[in-house]
Amino acid sequence: MDLPDDRGPARPRGRVRGVAGIAPDRASVSRRTLLRGRLRGEPVLRPPWAIDESPFSDACTGCGDCVRACPEAVLVQAAGGLPMFDPRRGECSFCGDCAGACDAQLFRPVEQRPWALRALVGQECLATQGVVCFSCRDACPTAAIRFAPSRTMPVPEVLSDRCTGCGACIAGCPAGALSLSALHEEAIDA
Repeated sequence: MDLPDDRGPARPRGRVRGVAGIAPDRASVSRRTLLRGRLRGEPVLRPPWAIDESPFSDACTGCGDCVRACPEAVLVQAAGGLPMFDPRRGECSFCGDCAGACDAQLFRPVEQRPWALRALVGQECLATQGVVCFSCRDACPTAAIRFAPSRTMPVPEVLSDRCTGCGACIAGCPAGALSLSALHEEAIDA
């Protein structure tokens, strides 16, 4: 007697990791990741000027107009078709084309600050391990990453008052040590 195979499609195996501030795709989570409780990941980075996550994800139709309007091609359609910013693809120039392309009015006015994202340097940074590397500093268009003079190997410091969260440093980092993180509005205004 043949029984129907109701196991569904085969699941990918292996570890799922968030990369450069991007949450792993929940649909591809392995059993090991699930059992170890590593589902949280980091929040998905929405396009600049996007409204808060909950109303954005509820109202976005996933039409892709904002993704197609992005001249830098740093916006992609994530799981469910919703747009997200992928800093591994390059830097956001804050042109505002994504906001202008949205018929659903899910973006704040482009005259406002695009977002409260700032670069963070992780422990994978080559400079913190004694390897000469200035890739993040060289890629930063606002000179927001500096290497203070030191008797030992200088390590990167992000100047949050200059960092726009454009992602240029992330794409340029050979170790994948940088990520973007939201700062509280009070910390940015200070």
